[in-house]
Amino acid sequence: MIDAIEGYHGPPVIAEVKPKSPSAGVLRRNLDVSAQAKAYEAGGAVGISVLTEPDYFGGNLENLTNVRQNVSLPVLRKDFIIDDYQILESTAYGADAVLLIVSCLGDMLPDFIDLIEDIGIEAVVECHSRPEVEKAVAAGATLIGVNNRNLDTMKINLNLTKELAKYAPRDRILVSESGINTPDDVRFLLDSGAKAVLIGTVLMKAENVERKLMELRGV
Repeated sequence: MIDAIEGYHGPPVIAEVKPKSPSAGVLRRNLDVSAQAKAYEAGGAVGISVLTEPDYFGGNLENLTNVRQNVSLPVLRKDFIIDDYQILESTAYGADAVLLIVSCLGDMLPDFIDLIEDIGIEAVVECHSRPEVEKAVAAGATLIGVNNRNLDTMKINLNLTKELAKYAPRDRILVSESGINTPDDVRFLLDSGAKAVLIGTVLMKAENVERKLMELRGV
């Protein structure tokens, strides 16, 4: 994912396969995962994020493998990773990167990052606050995700990316996540210090996925 983002010309968008969400319910009925992934690739995505958590997001590991088999883009597994086994499982199902959530891992974060790097994949370390960004940086995270959604209130604040970008060194890659719906949102976040954006809901709900992704990228 790192090489793909750094080598990309234009706004780097990580497009997400997310069957449903806690806030919006079912996002796409009769989802064809392979078709969705191919549309993302055709629309110029820099990578694909796949939700594998079943209860809140309707995901599964088979979707991860399906995406891996149908596109050449790097694939990120998004789930609540709290055990070493899940990291090894991720590679078995085709993930190139794994999401780690600082608030879920606490002091285990450095060990999880080390394990991920030892097996040759990458970690996207998700943060919601300045202390969490500082913890991610101290643990050696290169890819730092900023979740613009307050998980207590479910409200979106895109300015959070701008605020937290101040605490990420320039040699780190900041990925802005959640609440990104328009080309203006993408431009604002990239101008605010993000080096990539992760977009799910608006793409999952789009009638023409490839066209919507190109629109968000400003093509």
